[in-house]
Amino acid sequence: MEKDSKKGMNRHVQAVIFVLLEALGFSLMSFFVKLAGDLPAMEKAFFRNIVALCIAAVLMARSKADLHIPKKAAFPLFMRCLMGFLGITFNFWAIGRLQLADANILNKMAPFFAILMSVFILKEIPSVSDLLCVIAAFIGAVFVVHPTAGIASLPAFAGLFSGFSAGTAYTYLRKTRQLGVNGPEIVFCFSLFSTIGCLPFILLHHAPLSTAQFLSLLGAGGGAALGQIAVTQAYTLAPAKEISVFDYSQVIFAAILGFLFFGEIPDVLSWIGYAVIITAAVVHWNIERRRS
Repeated sequence: MEKDSKKGMNRHVQAVIFVLLEALGFSLMSFFVKLAGDLPAMEKAFFRNIVALCIAAVLMARSKADLHIPKKAAFPLFMRCLMGFLGITFNFWAIGRLQLADANILNKMAPFFAILMSVFILKEIPSVSDLLCVIAAFIGAVFVVHPTAGIASLPAFAGLFSGFSAGTAYTYLRKTRQLGVNGPEIVFCFSLFSTIGCLPFILLHHAPLSTAQFLSLLGAGGGAALGQIAVTQAYTLAPAKEISVFDYSQVIFAAILGFLFFGEIPDVLSWIGYAVIITAAVVHWNIERRRS
């Protein structure tokens, strides 16, 4: 019994580590996308996906795994790919029309939506303490970005839908893993689906790239690949309600990158948000440790 308890705790620790790696990867992706400058959103999304596709293909080749999808996992995998692609598309579109802070906070609704969608897709019922911790982390993120009054607009709704899409995709990801699909296969299928989905827009609205922009977009793709691989492992090891709160560490990674490379200095409200987010993460961690 004690051995099983330790094993479960080890899986939880590993899941948290992968969530932190995911947050780092996606914060790097956002950093490089910003560094790339003024380019069509779909062009940025294409590079984000094609680099991840190449990395996923290499991982599959190294593991010598065949692309075999069980019939019962086909629909959850399709939904993971579709909702993930919609999440990227709407997030990139919103970023081009909202202040970056507003777009980010709307997209950071994803973990909260993941917990809600887990009820319907995975039949997982979160506890009151789970919900309170996630809500607290969301409030902390609001302090960090302090959205403007112009948030109630079509781009804002697009940003919110990107959060819903990403959260739903994470939930279907876990469902797909439960049905026997390997992590590299999921990342490969998602990256392939998203790359093909971007192609028509690239053909219609292509903008020439400078060398610096090209390298920045490659970096964005690398960060996205790290994020995808890490989140696939994280939500395989533990339910969304146990680990999603740690995804808000992306805000901290983004703040560090912003300070080091763009000279952005967080204000008092941002520091309050960081404190709320970290407190929520620590409280949630202690709750899960006591349960184990």
